[in-house]
Amino acid sequence: MSYIDNILFVLLLAAGFGYFAFNVKKLVRNIKLGRDIDRSDNPGERWGNMALIALGQSKMVKRPIAGILHIIVYLGFIIINIELLEIIIDGIFGTHRLFGFMGGFYNFLIGSFEVLAVLVLVSVIAFLVRRNIIKLWRFVHSDLNGWPKSDANYILYFEIVLMTLFLIMNAADNSLQLRGYEGYHTAGAYPVSGLISPIFENMPGATVVAVERMAWWLHIIGILVFMNYLYYSKHLHILLAFPNTYFAYLKPKGKFRNNETVTREVKLMMDPNADPFAAQPADTGAAPEKFGAKDVQDLHWVQLMNAYTCTECGRCTSSCPANITGKKLSPRKIMMDTRDRLEEVGKNIDRNKGTFVDDGKTLLFDYITPEEIWACTTCNGCVEACPVNIDPLSIIMDLRQYLVMEQSAAPMELNNMMANVENNGAPWQYNQMDRLNWKDE
Repeated sequence: MSYIDNILFVLLLAAGFGYFAFNVKKLVRNIKLGRDIDRSDNPGERWGNMALIALGQSKMVKRPIAGILHIIVYLGFIIINIELLEIIIDGIFGTHRLFGFMGGFYNFLIGSFEVLAVLVLVSVIAFLVRRNIIKLWRFVHSDLNGWPKSDANYILYFEIVLMTLFLIMNAADNSLQLRGYEGYHTAGAYPVSGLISPIFENMPGATVVAVERMAWWLHIIGILVFMNYLYYSKHLHILLAFPNTYFAYLKPKGKFRNNETVTREVKLMMDPNADPFAAQPADTGAAPEKFGAKDVQDLHWVQLMNAYTCTECGRCTSSCPANITGKKLSPRKIMMDTRDRLEEVGKNIDRNKGTFVDDGKTLLFDYITPEEIWACTTCNGCVEACPVNIDPLSIIMDLRQYLVMEQSAAPMELNNMMANVENNGAPWQYNQMDRLNWKDE
């Protein structure tokens, strides 16, 4: 590589990583729009969850075919891109396969990378077939109409192109090494691309160099484009799955978080000696806390990170009894809507120089309807099914709480039940004296 190539490469690298850092900063800003919540307890269990679920893919393999294919793509893509470090160093300093000095170990690495590249190609093609030919139900669900469906396919095409460029680059490099071409010293083993190398035998050396350089440049450009595409894609989970599993809810799934304001009021009511007008520890002089959530700023930051982490795989929706029986609720759509609204709020803040200006929209009503959230049976099937520990139910329950406690907009059946509890001490419309008769039947 000439000095001009080195300079162009450094500029390309700076632009790619600079734009990536810009998007990461925006991502963190958007997540921090949520309310604070403490998820620092039990660090040992949290690290274990991250290692087992995010790194070990333990929940993916509950559906073996998809799980095994995903592990191949995941490991292949991550491990193959270890070579990215060598590409970066070679690009900056104009060297050729700098790590070749490792000898046999380097041969093993490159050979392993090539085998993995083929496995990735096979797995990606299988994913494309499942989505576009077999058309599994969760991939043709109405949730994925439009951009989400295209996004899923784009990322698979990306991976095919990157793996193909990797093999072409190695095949041309191997051919140049075999003919002892200047600047291409012997380094690496090529069990797959070596089968392609013979097509370059009768080509002039300069042509083969051009092919190798073109594949090399397109490969690194493709990786940088892919990296920056992540922010706009469901594949952001490649990065966020790790913190998402670390900060996941650890308590039993059926245990809901108490609202501190309500808890305090109940304790005051139950204590005959309490002074309801006395200052309480939680009193700060600020406006009373809103019950539940109406918009994304009312959710806590882990819920917002959940929304960005969603893989749109549809395991949650395919496990949802409400959706299976034809109800409007789709846990996947809850997460996608939350992310879309959060992105809209973030763009609003960008347009208005760091301040959110009311746009007349909210997550509840404009994105998620009351019909959807009241269809939920709170069975936690969606939470159990999610391969990266996302919790759609917590968002549903916060939206419900807003409807009930801020707008008194519960369904008639629930209002009747709450009135019976208040008047009769039981969900049924029995006299106080008769409410325990059921135990004698």
